Amino acid sequence: MKRRIVVSLVFILAIGLCAGLVWFNFFKDKMIKDFFANMKAPPQVISSAKVEAKTWNPAVSAIGTARAANGVELSFETPGIVKEIKFKANQEIRKGEVLVQLDDTVERADLTDVQAAVKVGESNFERAKTLSSRGYGTEANFDQASAALAAARSRLARLEATIEQKALKAPFSGVIGIPRIDVGQYLQPGTVIASFQDLSSMKVDFTVPEQQASKIKLGQEVRIGVADNDLRFAARVTGKDPRVDPKTRLVSVQAVVEAGEDGAILPGQFLHVEAILPAEPNVLTIPQTAVITSLYGDYVYTIEPEDKGGQKVDVAKQVFVKTGRRRGGAVEILSGVEAGQQVVASGQNKLQAGSAVKINNTIDLTKVDTTKLATGE
Repeated sequence: MKRRIVVSLVFILAIGLCAGLVWFNFFKDKMIKDFFANMKAPPQVISSAKVEAKTWNPAVSAIGTARAANGVELSFETPGIVKEIKFKANQEIRKGEVLVQLDDTVERADLTDVQAAVKVGESNFERAKTLSSRGYGTEANFDQASAALAAARSRLARLEATIEQKALKAPFSGVIGIPRIDVGQYLQPGTVIASFQDLSSMKVDFTVPEQQASKIKLGQEVRIGVADNDLRFAARVTGKDPRVDPKTRLVSVQAVVEAGEDGAILPGQFLHVEAILPAEPNVLTIPQTAVITSLYGDYVYTIEPEDKGGQKVDVAKQVFVKTGRRRGGAVEILSGVEAGQQVVASGQNKLQAGSAVKINNTIDLTKVDTTKLATGE
């Protein structure tokens, strides 16, 4: 009898223990669910920007190539052996200075003979002229003397021109490049001696699409630089082709740099060009970083205050926008937001519609891990 009672008590205790464990598991799951349901996600740290109606300075962007106002590849037009090189690389040269001298020994030796022939021709011409005027000389002798003198003078002029061509002179003032010849080298006509450039005045050649060609006018302001965010040089349009290239559908334009330090722009250099157009007032703009592109279109996160549990918090709301032109880190907004609204400028990678946000415009969030800021690390 006692044994049956003990077994019954053990069985009842076992059932109670199992029931308690089951109840505890249900209670634990409910408490965890309630905890996470009531737990609020920490606000995400972002930077903000205001939608502003600004004066928009539109421009026609292009890629250009620098070219010296005066620039040539120096060469001889007559053959010969290099006798002397009178310049060094990057030397500043004045117009008319002799740069390279070819051997002209033979030509100068012939020069004495030809000069003597000219003197003889002049004496014969004067004698024939005197005899003809007195009636002692025939007209044929006078014509022969005149022709002989003209031929002698022609040979002299030709020889002097050949000697002149043996000395290569600077056609204008500028800076000469690296010499590509050596003393004693035999040069053929057209052999390049060195690059010679006038760096005091630079031209920029660029092209624009045919749809924008009508916006380019003579005298129009142009900004030029080696990077699209560093257009430090001012220029003016000096020429535009009156035709469209049928192969590329582009129009060639030329501008001249107005001022700048010599050597800041080099001939042949790749340049970013912006032809400035008339300003447009009251254009809605926001930073380009605020716009997110998706398969459904471009959108931004606007920052709106909301009342949550009796406390006002800033919430991010997704708004689709229609964008226009882009310039200088700003983008034109055609529709979707209004002037004065605040948008998220950076830190959108952790956001979704309805996320609470915390504005911090004192730091550059493009270089900071915002997840650490949100947790206070």
